[in-house]
Amino acid sequence: MTLLANHPEKNVIRLQLRRNVVLKGLDEADREELEPHLVIVDGHKGDFLLHQGVREMEQYFILDGILKRVVANKEGKEMILRFAAEDDMETSYAAWRLGTPTPYGIVCVTKARVACMPLKEWAAFLERRLPAKQEFEYAVMRVMSEIMAHVITLHLLDAPGRVHRFLRKHPQLADRIPQKELASYLNLSAETLSRLRHSGKI
Repeated sequence: MTLLANHPEKNVIRLQLRRNVVLKGLDEADREELEPHLVIVDGHKGDFLLHQGVREMEQYFILDGILKRVVANKEGKEMILRFAAEDDMETSYAAWRLGTPTPYGIVCVTKARVACMPLKEWAAFLERRLPAKQEFEYAVMRVMSEIMAHVITLHLLDAPGRVHRFLRKHPQLADRIPQKELASYLNLSAETLSRLRHSGKI
């Protein structure tokens, strides 16, 4: 972990942050105030950025790679709730606001780089910038809506329908996510997913 200001690639990272879905509306003064709070973390495939059930939470701005939000039961059975890639963000803001432990984990699907900061500091930063706070909370609601739609999809659509919907909504991710991970997200076996994707019917 390295502070952004001390990172050897800080200029590239600053450009990446400008494209982030919840940071692109900030002005230069905002960016200068935010920068000292940002730490750059490089994660490998399978690394946890956030463990389910903890109370120490951070805000993540994805610079490179793909993350997944996962929930697991006591037996270790895991369900993937969403994938997120560069220019997107991950957060446990709702749990932090409610004062509850994180209901899910955040894991690197691929090698990934994120800029992160404590949620308490991120929330304090937003409190002084109402437009940015509204944009961020809208993004959080959009993610929650996306997850709800996915859960409904798992119950209402057949296997080809689930695959077709993912390819239509996330074409940029389809070939970047390992097939085993994507199959798990769609509640399919890797063999079924491969057969459907190569059948020419999707």
